[in-house]
Amino acid sequence: MAAPADVPTSALETTELPDRDVTAARHRLEDPSLAEILLPSEPASAGHARRLTRRQLGGRWLLPEELTENAVLLVSELVGNAVQHAGAAEFGLRIKRRRGWVRVEVRDPSRALPALLPVRDMEVISGRGLFLVDTLADRWGVDLLAHGKSTWFEMRVPHR
Repeated sequence: MAAPADVPTSALETTELPDRDVTAARHRLEDPSLAEILLPSEPASAGHARRLTRRQLGGRWLLPEELTENAVLLVSELVGNAVQHAGAAEFGLRIKRRRGWVRVEVRDPSRALPALLPVRDMEVISGRGLFLVDTLADRWGVDLLAHGKSTWFEMRVPHR
């Protein structure tokens, strides 16, 4: 069988996908609404979690920009807590949507509960993560699991 004129023969003879297809396949595999995404427990993972959150809420679900940016900020705080305090090789990110709500979960293998600390005006360096979650999310909490915990927040999605 002859190759179509607009497709190079070499592309038909290999299993390689064009770059755009590889990128699309990777994005489907990294869909935190379909399955938990495991990320290495390192500071750089906060940026990856922010991108995943922004792509899911703003790009796929077309949610309002303010809600998306607040969720991006809060996921960064939960990831920072998991990286700093859980002492594990990796953590999981999951984003769920149901009518009127978005839920973001960060799972790690530590059963140590996060603490909402009082924040003083002059404290800038640390201790604000759960304060921001408590302030910007409509609900948040921690679910103890058989092997660790899931720290989550929920935000209302405005009706359009």
